[in-house]
Amino acid sequence: MLSLTNSIPISSHLSDTRFNFLSPSGSRNLRRVTLVCSRLSFPQRNICRCSTTEQPPPQRRKQRPAKQSDEEKGIDPVGFLTKYGITHKAFAQFLRERYKSLKDLKDEILTRHFSLKEMSTGYELLGMHRNVQHRVDFLEWAPGARYCALVGDFNGWSTTDNCAREGHFGHDDCGYWFIILEDKLRQGEEPDKLYFQQYNYVDDYDKGDTGNTIEEIFKKANDEYWEPGEDRFIKSRYEVAAKLYEEMFGPNGPQTEEELEEMPDAVTRYKVWKEQHKNDSASNLPSYDVMDNGKEYDIFNIIGDPESFQKFRMKQPPIAYWLETKKGRKAWFQKYMPGLPHGSKYRVYFNTPNGPLERVPAWATYVIPDAEGKQALAVHWEPPPESAYKWKHKHPLKPKSLRIYECHVGICSQEPKVSSFSDFISKVLPHAKEAGYNAIQLIGVVEHKDYFTVGYRVTNFYAVSSRFGTPDDFKRLVDEAHELGLLVFLEIVHSYAAADEMVGLSLFDGTNDCYFHTGKRGNHKFWGTRMFKYGDLDVLHFLLSNLNWWVEEYHVDGFHFHSLSSMLYTHNGFASFTGDMDEYCNQYVDKEALLYLILANEVLHALHPNVITIAEDATLYPGLCDPTSQGGLGFDYFVNLSASEMWLALLENTPDHEWSMSKIVSTLVGGRQNVDKMLLYAENHNQSISGGRSFAEILIGNSSKKSPISQESFLRGCSLHKMIRLITSTIGGHAYLNFMGNEFGHPKRVEFPMPNNNFSFSLANRQWDLLENDVHNQLFSFDKDMMDLDENGRILSRGLANIHHVNDTTMVISYLRGPNLFVFNFHPVNAYERYTIGVEEAGEYQVTLNTDEKKYGGRGLIEHDHIVQRTVSRRADGMRFCLEVPLPSRSAQVYKLTRILRV
Repeated sequence: MLSLTNSIPISSHLSDTRFNFLSPSGSRNLRRVTLVCSRLSFPQRNICRCSTTEQPPPQRRKQRPAKQSDEEKGIDPVGFLTKYGITHKAFAQFLRERYKSLKDLKDEILTRHFSLKEMSTGYELLGMHRNVQHRVDFLEWAPGARYCALVGDFNGWSTTDNCAREGHFGHDDCGYWFIILEDKLRQGEEPDKLYFQQYNYVDDYDKGDTGNTIEEIFKKANDEYWEPGEDRFIKSRYEVAAKLYEEMFGPNGPQTEEELEEMPDAVTRYKVWKEQHKNDSASNLPSYDVMDNGKEYDIFNIIGDPESFQKFRMKQPPIAYWLETKKGRKAWFQKYMPGLPHGSKYRVYFNTPNGPLERVPAWATYVIPDAEGKQALAVHWEPPPESAYKWKHKHPLKPKSLRIYECHVGICSQEPKVSSFSDFISKVLPHAKEAGYNAIQLIGVVEHKDYFTVGYRVTNFYAVSSRFGTPDDFKRLVDEAHELGLLVFLEIVHSYAAADEMVGLSLFDGTNDCYFHTGKRGNHKFWGTRMFKYGDLDVLHFLLSNLNWWVEEYHVDGFHFHSLSSMLYTHNGFASFTGDMDEYCNQYVDKEALLYLILANEVLHALHPNVITIAEDATLYPGLCDPTSQGGLGFDYFVNLSASEMWLALLENTPDHEWSMSKIVSTLVGGRQNVDKMLLYAENHNQSISGGRSFAEILIGNSSKKSPISQESFLRGCSLHKMIRLITSTIGGHAYLNFMGNEFGHPKRVEFPMPNNNFSFSLANRQWDLLENDVHNQLFSFDKDMMDLDENGRILSRGLANIHHVNDTTMVISYLRGPNLFVFNFHPVNAYERYTIGVEEAGEYQVTLNTDEKKYGGRGLIEHDHIVQRTVSRRADGMRFCLEVPLPSRSAQVYKLTRILRV
């Protein structure tokens, strides 16, 4: 008798099966089947041995842990209010209601999707995908359409060849249209005999060309897998059923339903059988009894045969033979022509209640304008595996501080043209690395209709702009940046979309409410753009999948969310904000947009723990960078937009001697809530693109043309240019940003070609040759040493700055950050030979960076013997010791404690 001692757990999640067929690109080209199972409740089974051997003790069922409450999970919808000591009943109630809405939204999502991860991977299903069964599948969401067809150069732009229509297979109740483009059988070839015949389009594309027939492959697989006699019941399908029937009813049992009398239940029949065989030997009896006492169990144990179980576990399926049934590209090309070849141009055709229309598919991954530049076309991007881009480098490690180099690919060249990804790789990436930055931020990369919009009026959210190159070109850019240790951030525009109907999402299916709100709420009243309907599950599916797409497909490391204020409020942020908390929870706040941002951060950080998200919100909505579990929105950084506006106002409208040091400090550090999450910049692309001037243009003009500027004005401009950048980069949080070219004082603004400048490219480029000019090279050297100061001295990654000296009369600012002392003298005239600054530690302080050095274009007024300063035992600025340092006018110095003295 076999020893039956092993206990085998069996899960009962085997019912209500749904299949989602996915045909992703690249490595996802193999058709995936997602099996979604719901739970079944099984009655309790007590397992007992009916043989004479000793019965093992019954096992106690493991109790499921009780469902955790929000408090046990560490969730507090108003947690960040308590953290900052904010008491505002209306806003606290708003946060609680928002959290309840978030839970309801997640429950609603999970009624349609298996998980949030599945919801954020819609690109694996929607759009155009190669299927392993020699075809291409197309799926699009257009609930307002009545008829859908694909038109393109592959079918002569026919509206009837490849279609799906309402009420037929290919269209569901949610508005999704499914079209299959079969590959074309070559003349003289016969179709495959097996309906499940698959092809390797990408992985091991030569695998399968063995010449073996299907019959030979199956015979070899069966010979390897089945032991002698095991395949007997497969060859004779009804043998087991007939034997069981004979055991139950005998050899002359009933042959029709009329002859079949009412059967007693299974327990009764088993007891009768057991009574008849009570005198049999134990070997003839079953090895276990199954008794049901009416209780429900999700998991039950079966005491089985350990030898048979181990034998089953060791059995390996003959996968190697199954792979032989897959034909490689050689066999596929020999037999078939692709129904949609690589590079084919296409659009989607809809018949709507308002008439027929053509659109670029919403999930298209590559879009180019036609010859006349008026209408866009989607391009099927499916390069053969031997020429498709292959990733070479991994993501760089997430740094503790960010030094971001903001770039626009189109203006990266010195030539008056639209530059390419290749131009950017050869020129900007090495420069950004040399300059000491550890991240680049790209604007205008996502496909947009008009070049002069800088890329903010996005038309195709899944497509890289064809102006700069192909999708593979952009992959190479990201890969090359990663090789240099540079993170790649993408400025993403989910706050609005282009209103162009022929190339964008507006009126996509002929209705006004497909992706966007209707009426005034669906249109930005100042920018003429469309506003997303964030409360719609399909829109959330589109946007969340879009974020995940850029990370998965192009390996970007983070996102800069552009202009959140335009989506957070129904007035698009164009209202006067006084700082009252009521302004963040009144009737003008879009709760659905807030829920989307929370979901976006939760999904991104769950799927990609090292991803970085940056919020750009002029209204500084409370809780931007606080955890979502504490009532925040979950961003990693927020942008202090008021800093650059302050500097521009001071430079253009305020005389130097009237600058307020208190205002400068308060603007740069804000309310000191989440200052460690603040991203600061002195100037970015907005100031010059919006028609303003760069700081260098205001301060020093175009020095390359020797413009008539006095030596005094020139020194003033260079000094302030360095001081503004130094204090902005070191007084705030752990992140600093600079726009391409501003680090060396680019003297011209940015202006894209448009009708009012006769489409001129004269200002849509960067003058890299200015680095050969002494002035610009000196400014670049200072900026490079400033970045090096953070790289080697870890300035930004330390705690917050201790601002202990702000004097509006002397115009001096001083603060400590770790062992580093920063001293700024903004006074236009007054210089101080021995200015007293308090410090906490006694010792020797050495100058590590001085804006007035001659190599940076300064006057070199600080003598060499003043480079090292020793503390004086006298209290100052609330500190135990002080330094008496020389401060030339319009200069700044950074001191580092190099030696501690015992007092």
